[in-house]
Amino acid sequence: MPSKVENWKSEVYGNEIREHLMEFAEEGWDAIPEDEHDAWFERFKWWGLYHQRSGQESYFMMRIGTPNGVIEPDQLEVIGEVAKEYATGPVDNPEFGEAYCDWTTRQSIQLHWIKLEDVPDIFEKLESNGLSTQQACGDSWRNIVGCPVAGKDKHEHIDAWPIAEDLNETFKGNDDYANLPRKWKVSVTGCDQGCGQGDINDLAFEPAEKNGELGFNIRVGGGLSRKEPRFARDIDVWVPPEQASDVAAGMSALFREYGDRDDRFNARIKFLMDEWGPEKMRRVLQEEFVDFELPTAGEDMRDQYTYNAGHDDGHGDHVGVHEQPDGNYYVGLDVLVGRMGAEDTIELAELADEYGSGEVRLTQRQNIIVTDVAEEALDEFLSEPLLEDYSPDPHPFMRGSIACTGSEYCSLSITETKNRQVRYARWLKNNVELPAGVEDFHIHLSGCTASCAQPQIADVSLRGMKTRKDGEPVEAFDIGLGGGLGEDPHFADWVEMRVAADEVPGYIENMLSAYEQRRADGETFREFVAARDEDELQALADAEETSYEDPYMHNTKMTWYPYADKDDMSASPAPTDGSGQPITSDD
Repeated sequence: MPSKVENWKSEVYGNEIREHLMEFAEEGWDAIPEDEHDAWFERFKWWGLYHQRSGQESYFMMRIGTPNGVIEPDQLEVIGEVAKEYATGPVDNPEFGEAYCDWTTRQSIQLHWIKLEDVPDIFEKLESNGLSTQQACGDSWRNIVGCPVAGKDKHEHIDAWPIAEDLNETFKGNDDYANLPRKWKVSVTGCDQGCGQGDINDLAFEPAEKNGELGFNIRVGGGLSRKEPRFARDIDVWVPPEQASDVAAGMSALFREYGDRDDRFNARIKFLMDEWGPEKMRRVLQEEFVDFELPTAGEDMRDQYTYNAGHDDGHGDHVGVHEQPDGNYYVGLDVLVGRMGAEDTIELAELADEYGSGEVRLTQRQNIIVTDVAEEALDEFLSEPLLEDYSPDPHPFMRGSIACTGSEYCSLSITETKNRQVRYARWLKNNVELPAGVEDFHIHLSGCTASCAQPQIADVSLRGMKTRKDGEPVEAFDIGLGGGLGEDPHFADWVEMRVAADEVPGYIENMLSAYEQRRADGETFREFVAARDEDELQALADAEETSYEDPYMHNTKMTWYPYADKDDMSASPAPTDGSGQPITSDD
């Protein structure tokens, strides 16, 4: 029996959702039948709209897809203007103000507090400037990710941007691939750093050489969610650039036909890979979905990967000042937890236009890159006051911080995330000295098991939970250690469960102290963790209170907005009309 979501999709899905969305926008929130909310909210995702959580009825998160993270000249200013005009809610965030943009771990943009009635005007502004929310969410091709400086990198084997661009143009809005069993995440990487994170994608193109020709090896079945992470597996296929689109079509068609539509929890290709194995996956692809002979895999470059690779001889995250092949420079700016105020976004757009070509790139570490800065303009650009807040040379605790949306807006999240990780990073920077030689240290904070912050691939992984402390329910985190990517990727080992949120910084401080005291000569943190079993790791450090104080210890999931003065559900102004005024009942 098809799942209820599949039944909803069989009635209305794909491009045809737009007509209904526009009708609802014209008539207002009340036009959506209450008993059809779940069905329409699921469909709206295909056009990049997620309904926000309880207490925020009538407000939506909007996701804008930017393939490979490329934001063309003038587009960043448009994004900032849309955020400023339409993404202002009924209450400010104490860290980030009234309107902001979130850069995501999939090189997209998220805006919050979007009103249904404003969607037509937002779409017109975005689409007239080459931007779109189409398939930014939903059961279809998601935003294509890859090396954010493709075509601008002196260290790439092959420029992957034309392939990513072609895949986006081929499959976005393509009715043949619009209704898949679940989301379909694709990575295209051409560099020697591995920053495309192909290992955790459904389909990954990774640089490889065969018979003297550069192309891509294919890996399939990566993913992190549901406490069942998988690294993508090699299916022994090499693809020349000109056939990338054909192979991608074949793989997504295979998923369309064989993916599980009965059990939505198993409707990811990683589970089909578990069932079939790489050999059958390759055979079915060859026999049923491509009409040319698939070459066997070529020689890959994975031994050169430096991105999140667990060592300090190369960051691989593109933060900092880097020379391009054309003699200009790109400058990667650290955006703590990926959130930038609307005014700052507009100012950065102006600086990118003044000092560079106006083009910027988003990374999978929630950071932003300004490209094409001339050497003679570098010093002046680097001295701009805005770069004091978004540094190209951040402290490792700031550089390594990632956080998901959290209970601020997300119905799945168990805990507050963004503001908390900001506070964690600042406290650690001011109070904890990293062991000698450690220049990279990743802390990923995810509010639930959906893993939007990709916690399993961090040095310290935090996963939202609840516990009791002094007899009271408080927000807490499971703590994992030693995750990362690179040549030899490894998921974090979960060693501590349900640690009260205010004791997490103390645990990290104690663990780093134990690492410094006990590590072998030259042993990295990941190697240190890998060399010990669970019992040894648990004995190394304790969680404890410190001078760190956490203002979000209460159950933020049960509030209408974690930062409001009156945050209980009854204080919510939602639902509101197109002007943001509360909608009163007929009673």
